[in-house]
Amino acid sequence: MQAIGARFRFLFQSTKGLILVAIAIIALVTAIWGMLSGPMAELGVREVVVKAVGFDMDPVEREGRLIILYHSIAMAVTAILVYMITGIIPMKEHEKVTINASATIGYMFAMFFGLAFAYFGHNWAFHGLYLLGLSIMFFTGVLLAAALWPWRKDYRNTNPEYAHARGINLERTALFVMAVMTLSSSMFGAIAGAYYGNGFTTFLAEDTIRWPDKTDLQFSIVGHLHIMLALLAIATALVIGRWFDWKGKLHKISMPIMMFGTVTMSIGTWAVVPMHGGAAHYIIYAGSTFVLLAGLFLVIFGFSKIIKARLAEQGIEKASFGQGVRALLHDPLKFGTLWQMVYMNFCTSFIGIFVAVKLDDIFRIWPWRDERLILTGHWHILSGIIATIILLYYADMAGLKGKVRQWFGWSVIIGSDLAFGAVTIFEVKRLFVSEVNQQPVTNVTMLLADFGLALVLVVLAALMVWRLVDLFKRRGRWHEELLETDYEEAATAEKREGLIAAQELAK
Repeated sequence: MQAIGARFRFLFQSTKGLILVAIAIIALVTAIWGMLSGPMAELGVREVVVKAVGFDMDPVEREGRLIILYHSIAMAVTAILVYMITGIIPMKEHEKVTINASATIGYMFAMFFGLAFAYFGHNWAFHGLYLLGLSIMFFTGVLLAAALWPWRKDYRNTNPEYAHARGINLERTALFVMAVMTLSSSMFGAIAGAYYGNGFTTFLAEDTIRWPDKTDLQFSIVGHLHIMLALLAIATALVIGRWFDWKGKLHKISMPIMMFGTVTMSIGTWAVVPMHGGAAHYIIYAGSTFVLLAGLFLVIFGFSKIIKARLAEQGIEKASFGQGVRALLHDPLKFGTLWQMVYMNFCTSFIGIFVAVKLDDIFRIWPWRDERLILTGHWHILSGIIATIILLYYADMAGLKGKVRQWFGWSVIIGSDLAFGAVTIFEVKRLFVSEVNQQPVTNVTMLLADFGLALVLVVLAALMVWRLVDLFKRRGRWHEELLETDYEEAATAEKREGLIAAQELAK
């Protein structure tokens, strides 16, 4: 029982254990539900999985199933970011424990009961518990924002190398602003959801691209989708910046503009509802420009730090260009987290700007399906890139070293970038190939995308198997990571205090 208890404490009390559980659940859901995708249907795999698992796949309910699936995965990813923030940002121990416990209960309720309701019949008690999970995740955000409150004297900045204003830690403030904007923006979806059956029905945002008129509730859903994904990206960038110990001039410049961009982008997204698009998009563009600029500064700082650290390790004072490149690429995990931020611009940011500028001239002339593909691919690529950054960061936390670190890191980078690049070409293929002649391009890009994603899933599965095997070891890595949380030390202290109290009582 003690052995089981120790492993339970690792999985559900330590930061690394909590992240491991969430990643494992996401990987399992992705692997199983990924079998329902279009390519798998063409190969006949979908029907086999549907019968084997017992999925209820009523075609009329497809949109509702997808929305619950997306929210289920999004809640788990949000929980992972919450664990990372509580693990790297100073806060009181009881706050950290409460926030982590709330996030765990919230995402598990949302995922397990949401998927059970959507894909295995419609037990409405499960739907209620799914909504309870979403509500608990919102409460987690409130707890996190309160714990991140940057004006506490305990967390004042005393190091001039980091961004601060009159002693206020601006990095902590940026995380606080992100948390508040996330809470505010989540209400977009919640308000629309509250009107189900009273003027609002389920729809997919990408289906509305050519609707001449949209209701306020429909605009709120479109805005909710965009801003929540953007805020996840901002949270990820701030976590990675903390990992790299981001500081100096670029840090001092980036934190204020990151906060300004986050707030501006959020306000622009909210303004989509009363403005029904229009000028609100320009507010969004302005805010995203500041966020992207801060991200660029993080990449510049991180790349420079990687190169300098590696050259110092090698004892090279004056490096050639080739030596600098090799130094940058020597650690795929650290390089990959920053490179994915750069690569994102080629697959999402630049494509999105180009589509917006040439929307009426080019893309509205295309068939509806081809324009819809751009939106669908845009959102999936951005969420996928966020996932790979988190995965690379976790691999470092898990302690991958040597050749395993190299193979895992480069497999994730090459596999995901190959897939995202192929999907990007697939989205805009009509720019360079006619509809009649597009099938060869479609076949090649889909093959490359499937191969790249399969490679990422294979190495992720290998990582999960390694951690599972490690859990069966008496003194495996899991035990070392449990000791890092100080839970055993805290337990020892409690026993000692209890013994002292008993002695005093005996007197």
